[in-house]
Amino acid sequence: MIIESNPPKEQWEDLLRRPQTTVDDLEQTVDDIFDQIQQRGDQAVRKYTELFDGVQLDDLSVDEEAIRSAENNLSNELRSAIDLAYDNIKTFHQAQKRNGISVETMPGIECKMEVRPIERVGLYIPGGTAPLFSSVLMLAIPAQLAGCHEIVLCTPPNQEKKVHPAMLYAAKKCGVDKIFKLGGIQAVGAMTFGTESVPKVYKILGPGNRFVTAAKQRATKYGVSIDMPAGPSELMLAIDDSANASYVAADALSQAEHGVDSQIVIVSKNKDLLEKVDREIQQQIQELPRKDIAQKAIENSVLIVLEKQQAILDLINAYAPEHLIIATRFNEYLEENIINAGSVFIGNLAAESIGDYASGTNHTLPTNGFARQYSGVNISSFQKSITFQKIDQQGLQNIGKAVEQMAEAEDLLAHKKAVSMRLKDLDNNG
Repeated sequence: MIIESNPPKEQWEDLLRRPQTTVDDLEQTVDDIFDQIQQRGDQAVRKYTELFDGVQLDDLSVDEEAIRSAENNLSNELRSAIDLAYDNIKTFHQAQKRNGISVETMPGIECKMEVRPIERVGLYIPGGTAPLFSSVLMLAIPAQLAGCHEIVLCTPPNQEKKVHPAMLYAAKKCGVDKIFKLGGIQAVGAMTFGTESVPKVYKILGPGNRFVTAAKQRATKYGVSIDMPAGPSELMLAIDDSANASYVAADALSQAEHGVDSQIVIVSKNKDLLEKVDREIQQQIQELPRKDIAQKAIENSVLIVLEKQQAILDLINAYAPEHLIIATRFNEYLEENIINAGSVFIGNLAAESIGDYASGTNHTLPTNGFARQYSGVNISSFQKSITFQKIDQQGLQNIGKAVEQMAEAEDLLAHKKAVSMRLKDLDNNG
């Protein structure tokens, strides 16, 4: 990997540029598939599942027997690991629950805000190169806690037309209502429009490849919201001589094995340390089953030397990483001043993998710099707020004249009249 020493700020944008992940070229494909699903429902969904996944499905849904038996198809060790992760994720997200507020803004006017669940949500769980059952926990637990009335899950089937038992066990534990053996654009399309089998949902959440990303973005055109713009996984590490170079390399490779378009950025005051990390990466990568994928991701990555703490902080906030590991002697300074990051891991022992699976924080996070304006998935992702106002006679008399003045100034006379009529009646009946 190339080491960049003290690059000036005007070069940072080019230096930190992510691999190109545009989905513009997929818009027509998505539109064509969406049109077919709108017109032909399940028939179109089956057609594209056979075309893209090579699987002919008689039934799109996972049957109850497969869900019931999933627990018995897992080792005790894996089942216990999922249970531990479930407990931690539930504990952290349970603490995020919001209560409504009620405020008297002036005598006679009560304003309230109440939190309500999104009635029906769709969860997309990748299952292509790896069955990401951890994502079931990350999405279904906050949906369950938020009180969503119906939780729909789509994930691609394997060549035996089945879904990995760990997926099914996690989904059952989290209260998922319906599970469908669908992936890619056709899964998003089915949840966007609804078919004979798949319910239409109001919001779609979950990670996916560029086809899923393109479909989710297109779904917003049809009144379905999504969690966030998504892109390839990424990791930034800020380290100094207090960091363990072997751990740093392992963390870097844990992101690199996600996909060829993943990116790792490592910044340090110490060039010798970066060279040591680079050697560790080249050594450890040889042991990976997904070596070829990781190697291509490493080619997208960069090592940077910056001598000032402030410069390192500025670089972090400029990049806005999905995942950030800080293993330095000035962790507290960074922790207090970071404003752009999806999820932060503090100290030598805080492997990013722990957050991916079981610490309790969510791993569905903003990528591609969107951490500047988006949060990762949390319980609020499955909720919305409704405001209420209650106005009595005193309240109307206190506020009415101000509203009349403002409405008239905006030349919205019907607005004014709606208040004036009420004020007049109060005066007449007073």
